[in-house]
Amino acid sequence: MPLNRAAETLAPGPRGATQARRWVADACDEIGRPDLRETAELAMSEVVSNAILHGRPPVTVRLRGTLHHPRVEVRDTSQEPLVTTPRAAEQGSPGELATFGRGLSIVANSSVAWGAEREEDGKLVWFEPAAKPSARPPEGVFLGWDDEHDLSSFFGAGETVMVRLLHVSTGTLQSTLAHGAELRRELRLLAVAHQDTYPVASDLSAFFSGLAHDYRWQLGGDALREALEAHLTYFDLDVKAPVDAGPRFARLIEVYDLADAFCRNERLLTLARTPGQVSFETWLFGEFVRQCAGQEPTPWPGDGEVSQTRAHP
Repeated sequence: MPLNRAAETLAPGPRGATQARRWVADACDEIGRPDLRETAELAMSEVVSNAILHGRPPVTVRLRGTLHHPRVEVRDTSQEPLVTTPRAAEQGSPGELATFGRGLSIVANSSVAWGAEREEDGKLVWFEPAAKPSARPPEGVFLGWDDEHDLSSFFGAGETVMVRLLHVSTGTLQSTLAHGAELRRELRLLAVAHQDTYPVASDLSAFFSGLAHDYRWQLGGDALREALEAHLTYFDLDVKAPVDAGPRFARLIEVYDLADAFCRNERLLTLARTPGQVSFETWLFGEFVRQCAGQEPTPWPGDGEVSQTRAHP
């Protein structure tokens, strides 16, 4: 079954390193994978010491994935790339941290797959512990530092249409964007770390990433932030799209249904959407299909009061 253990915030300094090792050992026991305990503790020591010495608090740890592919995630709020050869003793770090700093090669030797990703509010370092140290350690996968995009010129000089999203549920849109981000990340990690096991992940990852690149900054931009700050339950939103965007969003509806089936069969490491999310996203993406075909906007038919104000990106 999918794993989604709640994140735990670590204490600062050496106490956080001790806490992290104990946490990951307990997690391995709880999911019935004591065979991963030793390598998980080794890898966790390196990743957490790196976060404590070179990152920015708070540092949190989390367990995700499945019983076959459990994944340990360590987050901090610095967007700086990993320090690949940390030297704790040279930093003058006291006590237990000075025993670390042996380099991220230990993470690689202790993992089936590992890597790091820059996020909007920091970075995520992850690893899947191996049952025993590897004679051929996998290379790390680093995402988000070398793939910058110019957000001002997605659609070139082609003709565009303004898609009007009316009576959008503020909370549901926020959860939709969060779920989409998790799903895109899961697909990327599967595509790079388990391509042979999950060959469809590469195609799905490319499709999701392309659409997110074009639209996430509009859907999750100033209009949503204004609605959240004003505590609006519903709001209206205008999104610019190419006139030929309809088929892409029709395909997105199909791909989300396929991803849900994979999630329910434990072939993806995230959870399937709830019925409410399915209904909302079918309407949301369907509005792009309809309006790019020249039809009039249809408000989200969810229950509740009508939007109290109109916000635009």
